[in-house]
Amino acid sequence: MSPDELPSLDFPSAVMLLGDVMSRVVLQSLEGTGLRHGHGYLIQRLLVAPATATEVAADLGITQQAVSKAVRELVGLGIVEFVPEPADRRSRPVQLTDKGRQAIEASRATRRAIDRRVRDALGDQDHDHALEALATVIESFGLATAIQHRAVPPPTPDFL
Repeated sequence: MSPDELPSLDFPSAVMLLGDVMSRVVLQSLEGTGLRHGHGYLIQRLLVAPATATEVAADLGITQQAVSKAVRELVGLGIVEFVPEPADRRSRPVQLTDKGRQAIEASRATRRAIDRRVRDALGDQDHDHALEALATVIESFGLATAIQHRAVPPPTPDFL
């Protein structure tokens, strides 16, 4: 099918459809880990530093209960582990495990492959222009700072 034969798409629909496909490809690369899309928001936050469920919830703008549930799931999957906090034994920060870091590397490798596929489809110049355009759109929605701090809120509070 040529691009001319595609139905007319508005920008949000095109981005959402591509995002859904790309998410599926990344999740396929993580098959067998038990990870799901929503876990990525918490995992991204833990790349910054270990954190408690309360800290993650505040950073992502969601409930502490939702984060606690996801943390329990990720501990069960061996992706994160609790870190002893000698100064405050009630505090229960979590950090990524080796298995969690391996999952991150697998997803990054898949995203690099997706990026190469897009670059091959568009060519270097159009790829770079498309990325610049998307960065401008991201900024217009006020997401740039959240992305920089790895604190992008999930689509809905119960997504995790």
